[in-house]
Amino acid sequence: MSEEKWRNSMQPLLQQHIYENSTEKNDYNPIPYHKLGKGKIHNGFGTLVAWIIEQKNVLIDGYGGIFFNDIQQEVQKKLEENGFSVKWHHTTDYFKSEDEVTEMVKPFLGGEEDVWGFRTELGLKDFFNLDEFLALKKDDQADINIVIGIGAGLLNWDAPVVYFDIPKNEIQYRMRAGSISNLGSTAPNKAFKMYKRFYFVDWVVLNQHRTEILEKVAIVADGQRVGRPNWLFKADLTEGLNKLSHSVLRARPWFESGSWGGQWIKDHLNGLNTKEVNYAWSFELITPENGVVLESDGNLLEISFDLLMTIEYKAILGKHADQFGSYFPIRFDFLDTFKGGNLSIQCHPSKSYIREKFGETITQDETYYILDCEPGAKVYLGFQEDIEPQEFRKALETSQLKKQEILVEKYVRSFPSRKHELFLIPNGTVHSSGVNNMVLEISATPYIFTFKMYDWLALDLNGQPRPINIEHAFNNLKFERKGEQVPKELIAKQVLFDRGADWEILHLPTHQEHFYDVHRIEFDTELVIETEDRCHVLMLVEGTSISVEIEENETNTFHYAETFIIPAATKKYRLINHGQGRAKVIKAFLKHDIEI
Repeated sequence: MSEEKWRNSMQPLLQQHIYENSTEKNDYNPIPYHKLGKGKIHNGFGTLVAWIIEQKNVLIDGYGGIFFNDIQQEVQKKLEENGFSVKWHHTTDYFKSEDEVTEMVKPFLGGEEDVWGFRTELGLKDFFNLDEFLALKKDDQADINIVIGIGAGLLNWDAPVVYFDIPKNEIQYRMRAGSISNLGSTAPNKAFKMYKRFYFVDWVVLNQHRTEILEKVAIVADGQRVGRPNWLFKADLTEGLNKLSHSVLRARPWFESGSWGGQWIKDHLNGLNTKEVNYAWSFELITPENGVVLESDGNLLEISFDLLMTIEYKAILGKHADQFGSYFPIRFDFLDTFKGGNLSIQCHPSKSYIREKFGETITQDETYYILDCEPGAKVYLGFQEDIEPQEFRKALETSQLKKQEILVEKYVRSFPSRKHELFLIPNGTVHSSGVNNMVLEISATPYIFTFKMYDWLALDLNGQPRPINIEHAFNNLKFERKGEQVPKELIAKQVLFDRGADWEILHLPTHQEHFYDVHRIEFDTELVIETEDRCHVLMLVEGTSISVEIEENETNTFHYAETFIIPAATKKYRLINHGQGRAKVIKAFLKHDIEI
């Protein structure tokens, strides 16, 4: 099957192998990887089938979006070459009917044209005719029995699980190509409907299932490459992730174009496809959809960040592990409008609203950190002093109905963008980034709950208007955030927090609604920072490169605009500046005492 048929993206598939003698460029790296040591990651179905032959009976499970038919064909071919007969059992034969599944998930999918649903309470067992499935017996006449498909690990056979994982960006590329379907469905749907179902049902169910069967998993394989997977034993995976959670780590970022997208990312970040029309977003650290790349003998294998958190959340989150569990709470992403367009005028839901309407635990409290900007760039934030809510709503509704422009600044305040300034966007705050900003969005992790009120009459990349959500917005807008209160409360007043001989730490205080805080570390040579049993998320926002030293014997180098995580378990780390001028590093971290 050619890549064009099963994957719709201009972003390259993760390369399978990196040669140790390759020259690493001294700039942004879109494929960060973490070394496990020699002999840990294996390549291809030949080695995997050799192991299967030794086991006799195997359960091949995996995430939604895996091409199980291709896996079966490759394994079958290798087994036949070795003279073994195999009895295949397919989990899909024991799923409830598609009509039953459709009715079962309907309560979690919202309105027909709505882009949001409600986080499901279903489990994977609910998709099965469970008694019939659990009664499945081995075929004693076959040399080997293999159960294949989502849910194979539910069986109580005395058999190990081979689990195929896949990062969420690749799932979405397959979704757009129409090569996969939702859990319990036999055919693809419209992309936005599939994504809604993934987000509110499938991914919730599959994450829970993977956690529940983890003890039975013997092998984890990377399912994003068709025909030749890289894989490793779970024992080697857990050993490697334990080491990683006591060190420093970086997720693999991924990139998306958009109607308002700009050119800064293409011009400044190395290794991306420059033929893409623009880059609106970089998912630097949106952990529900990021992966983590591991390396051994030059072989690369990517696991989902969710799997890392399932295994090592206590070491990563430290004192906040009991509050958040395996949910990583902080998000870093880029919003690029250089030579692009304005973001929509928008707001995000309150804590109570996101829980009641969508089933989420925490809400989308954001900040905009200005990484770069052109003269004249602005951020829209808060209301004008004389705002009249009903007049504003009428203007929005008329614009949507008649496709009329709105004089936005009649209603919404704007402020000049300044490099290294932090704008605070707690839930319910009207806001937007204007043209010619490169925004580092530092936020709580939820990332799809944006209520658009006005989109400047712009069309998406398919020539269609994007959804407008005036009703949701007006259920959440806080009109008291207006006039002179806006710069007082919603633009961080940067103050000196600590200093040394050639360094200082500035505090960029966040709003009382934010459960995270922000520091900027500025230094000429080096300094040591303690985690205080909290996770730190950092990015080099000025300078060329720095290194992070853990316990004086492990060093990792990071370049401009790269995001990295210091787990709480590291306890302390040293930042070393390798550039000519002063380095500046943004650090986001959870406040000591927080309520969620």
